Amino acid sequence: MAKVLFRLVMPEREVLATEADMVVVPGTEGDFGVLPGHAPLISTIRPGVIEVYQGGKVERRFMIVGGFAEVTPERCTVLADEAVPFETVTVEQLDQRERRAENDLTDAATDAEKVVAEKDLAVARDLKRAQAYYASR
Repeated sequence: MAKVLFRLVMPEREVLATEADMVVVPGTEGDFGVLPGHAPLISTIRPGVIEVYQGGKVERRFMIVGGFAEVTPERCTVLADEAVPFETVTVEQLDQRERRAENDLTDAATDAEKVVAEKDLAVARDLKRAQAYYASR
């Protein structure tokens, strides 16, 4: 069976390089699955979970904050702002991230600081929703 080359990269390092049967990416416009022979595309990514499939089942999951995905018929490359193995993320860490963003929003002194804090709070809440959904799967 044909495989798709999948690379997950952060600015400071490569997180994963593997061949997969399919990769599901949380695109800004909705999740999309990448199989061998996929049409070329570039997409922004929303906070969520990437799933790497082998043999018809999920082999690995990664929680990501955002970034870009580039897809060709042979490969899928995700350039992520942040990416960590799903199983290493705890509810407590996500709660702490949300509280920190709420505090930053409360303490924001300028419009620019407020915009950044609002974005951080939205990301924290998106990650909590994704973790709750995928933890039960």
